[in-house]
Amino acid sequence: MSASISTDPTRSSFLSGDPKKMLIGGLWVDAASGKTFPSFNPSTGEVIAEIAEGDAEDANRAVAAARAAFEGPWRRMKPSQRQELLWAVADAIEENYEELQLLEVLEMGSPIGRSRPGKKRSSWEASVLRYFAGWPTKIHGQTIPNSLPGSVFTYTVKEPVGVVAAIVPWNRPISNAVWKIGPVLATGCTMVLKPAEEASLAALRLGELLTEVGVPDGVVNVVTGFGETVGATLTEHHDVDKVSFTGSTAVGQSIVRASAGNLKRLSLELGGKSPDVVFADADLTRAIPGAAMAVFTNSGQVCCAGTRIYAERPIYEQFVEGVSEFAKGLRVGNSLDPETQIGPLVSSEQLERVTGYLELGPEEGARTTAGGHRVMTEDLAKGYFVEPTVFADVEDGMRVARDEIFGPVACILPFDSLDEVSKRANDTNYGLSGGLWTRDIGKAHRLASEMQAGTVWVNGFLQFDPGIPFGGYKMSGWGSEMGEKSLDDYLNTKSVWINSD
Repeated sequence: MSASISTDPTRSSFLSGDPKKMLIGGLWVDAASGKTFPSFNPSTGEVIAEIAEGDAEDANRAVAAARAAFEGPWRRMKPSQRQELLWAVADAIEENYEELQLLEVLEMGSPIGRSRPGKKRSSWEASVLRYFAGWPTKIHGQTIPNSLPGSVFTYTVKEPVGVVAAIVPWNRPISNAVWKIGPVLATGCTMVLKPAEEASLAALRLGELLTEVGVPDGVVNVVTGFGETVGATLTEHHDVDKVSFTGSTAVGQSIVRASAGNLKRLSLELGGKSPDVVFADADLTRAIPGAAMAVFTNSGQVCCAGTRIYAERPIYEQFVEGVSEFAKGLRVGNSLDPETQIGPLVSSEQLERVTGYLELGPEEGARTTAGGHRVMTEDLAKGYFVEPTVFADVEDGMRVARDEIFGPVACILPFDSLDEVSKRANDTNYGLSGGLWTRDIGKAHRLASEMQAGTVWVNGFLQFDPGIPFGGYKMSGWGSEMGEKSLDDYLNTKSVWINSD
């Protein structure tokens, strides 16, 4: 692994110069300790930037700045002014999206071809902010009749919950940050954004754009560092009113425990091991590539990936063969190559985790029908690449069928009836999403109603819209991202009683 910073000419000018600083109270500052940590390009193993390594002192400074902003002029800004800011941020993201996406590609490994001209991915993050821009002028309470004697007038008002600690993962750096920024600005909260240490650059560039368009100092702060220091401080902090976290269930559970000190509000979008059910009457020309990419998109580093694929027995072998051939045809390569379909895993640690499961599957009795190895060709050997992998003859009790691998690993299991697959699909601690493929609308409605998951896709997968809530059941979390429902997690409801006698 190289110790020098890459000089790739395609990289963003944002990477030039000194180590990247943190945004606290409208100022770009070094870590209080002066420490930095490296950011790696997972396609090459090279260091692409040095980033300020925040700790508890920096987190405390950021919370204080967010509190001062919340109690200051920001609280008195009119709904229309917050709306205008959200529109301005959306426009800035649209105008600078090529650079933002390049940072994401370089640091996280998402293939650049996913967002090349014509694919319009840039409209997604901007559309989320434009959706939330519609809400500041529509957040209101109610006038509610009461049954008390005399002249007593009662009404409710919605108020921002306060300072929000937003802790986001590395798998979708831009989207994950925007999902938090949108409702914070819409409701009038302030925030401390803690990006994942594996992918902090896009969040820092977003911080620059926010200041450039006029978001007041301290309303959005960005503190980089590690979960055990910055993250732990924020989740325990008595002046943080809410934590919005996206990440693993294990970390989510630790946040629940840490939040007990002041009973802070929590919204948690956690892990998944999502079922994807393919009936014999499905259109396999759509179901095979659709179910495959529900696993392999973003190298499987998607919380709601449909990694448990149940194929009805009459088509089981045909389906296994189809998905396996599809997997073998996917182009694995450097994330900067426009022809790349499957990029690297995000880090050496993630590579070690996923390759461990590639070995475990056959040991448990699964049949490897595609992939199964780290990619070690000369041009990719220094990166963190694995082959898109298909395991057949998987049983429900195997760890590869129960654990969230977070890599491009599909497990295909046979089933015989709707009643059977409904029970098996729900036999998991998770409940983030599910999918099914059928031409029978009756089957679709029935299984969709029986799946214990926050999102169910029929004849599709990984479809999102800013107005549709996304959240999980069971150990996949609390609350929702996007949609009107998500705003409730950032608002308090106050009841007001006025005696006019």
